[in-house]
Amino acid sequence: MPLVDTHVHLNFDTFAGDLDELAQAWRQAGVLALVHSCVEPGEFPGMQAIADRIPELYLSVGLHPLDMDKWMPTTASQIADLAASDGRVVAIGETGLDFYKADDEAVQRDAFWQQLTVAHTLNLPVIIHCRDAALATAEVIREFQAVVGPVTGVMHCWAGTPEETQWFLDLGFYVSFSGIVTFKNAHQVKASAQVVPENRLLVETDCPFLSPEPKRKERRNQPAFVYHVASCLAKLRQVEFDTLAQTTTRNAVTLFKLPEPSLALAVDPALLHRPTPAGC
Repeated sequence: MPLVDTHVHLNFDTFAGDLDELAQAWRQAGVLALVHSCVEPGEFPGMQAIADRIPELYLSVGLHPLDMDKWMPTTASQIADLAASDGRVVAIGETGLDFYKADDEAVQRDAFWQQLTVAHTLNLPVIIHCRDAALATAEVIREFQAVVGPVTGVMHCWAGTPEETQWFLDLGFYVSFSGIVTFKNAHQVKASAQVVPENRLLVETDCPFLSPEPKRKERRNQPAFVYHVASCLAKLRQVEFDTLAQTTTRNAVTLFKLPEPSLALAVDPALLHRPTPAGC
């Protein structure tokens, strides 16, 4: 079954030498579309250059909450202009709040609100990074929806509690799980993965970070490894791998408005009905 890796960073230097080989590997693993997240707008030309080589790669543009030193009065309009300039842009982000050792919470909130505004204006989903800030993030989204209007998106690389997960589900958001869900002691994440309804579930690698089991010893994560995330989720949710793959792919197509033909390519039959990796 085809898979969509909904969060990658292929522009990092670690991928510079063998990106074509990695693309062959993820295609053989059934990954037929990828969403390239953006840390800061200055990355965007490099991301476009990679997408020129990889037709199944889609783009986002935004400013990460840990990069507030780059937030300027013109950044929101820059993000909007970049998003409108390229039809491969399917999301705004990654944006959000990260209060882990933060001393710039007010700036983060303002930048987050402005990027939500861009997403609302362009009718694009947001890719949200949230660390030690679940309540604040939910409050900002809730206020924005009440004051400005609708906005949706995905809580990426989600590691919150089931209660926190429900906050974002109630706000209409999708929830994406990374290799963290495969880690032996990730009990909270595994519990959250079981409460997300079928129509809101997504998978990702967040590569080059967070290699899943059984590839955790490989320091560089890669899109082909999203299979292990999906396999673990299938086991946790007690469904067949094919069902999980179909579900998450359908959800990615819906959220990011991906063109259906890009997901209709043939998948190697040998890759179907594969066993779930041990240790999930």
